[in-house]
Amino acid sequence: MKTTVKRATVRLSHNEMDYFTFGSGKRQMVILPGMALKSIMNVAEGVASSYRLLSDEFTITVFDRTKFLTENYTLTQLAEDTAEAMQRLSIRNACVFGASQGGVMAMIIAIMHPELVGRLALGSTAARLDPVSAQVMDKWMELAEQRDLQALLDCFVSVLYGRDFAEKFGAFIKLSHQDVTEADFERFIILGKSFDTLDIYDRLEQIHCPTLVLGAIDDKVLTAQASFEIAQKLGCACYFYESKYGHCAFDEAPDYKQRLLDFFTQ
Repeated sequence: MKTTVKRATVRLSHNEMDYFTFGSGKRQMVILPGMALKSIMNVAEGVASSYRLLSDEFTITVFDRTKFLTENYTLTQLAEDTAEAMQRLSIRNACVFGASQGGVMAMIIAIMHPELVGRLALGSTAARLDPVSAQVMDKWMELAEQRDLQALLDCFVSVLYGRDFAEKFGAFIKLSHQDVTEADFERFIILGKSFDTLDIYDRLEQIHCPTLVLGAIDDKVLTAQASFEIAQKLGCACYFYESKYGHCAFDEAPDYKQRLLDFFTQ
């Protein structure tokens, strides 16, 4: 049965944010996706279908990034905008899943607005940028600034996914991004450069809610080590996917949503 998706926009103090909701559960869940060339709003139905396992237990809200971004926008600003959106929608004590850049934002929200986060799941994310991750980000920014879409998509497929997934879906992923606009490129660059401000490792001890870290051994973007050091710092539960999965294990691994459901309903 198709999952019903409701799209909306929440007005913030100085901005706006698009979001969509699905599910019928009494509990609140928030998904903060990673950065991408195109808005998560374009694939809302696909996301809802992917997370349908949780839709009976939770009402799920997926937030896009702030609508109007300016140069040098920081990760903290992105997180604060999302926290304000949650407050305006009366979402508190939620089960929050943040993937990649969304995981950074989720950690910042848990630090600065602990009343908003009841349980926290972090997928393929980092509290600080290591040289491997910085090199990947620099390459993405270089290709985006050159507007070399095909080379950028080739790079995405090669580093974001495991080999089997890339071989099976790589061509479709590239085809679905052929309509990227100038505004998409500009937005992607701002989001990518926000990683220059990433260094919250020493603040992780301010996270007190139950937390689960999900990493991937072969994460070529934010690295397994980055996930491990978050789990070690927090002393929380963690699970690492084998090398057949990549950075986007949250899209690849068939048991990923079950792990989220099990953790959020403990």
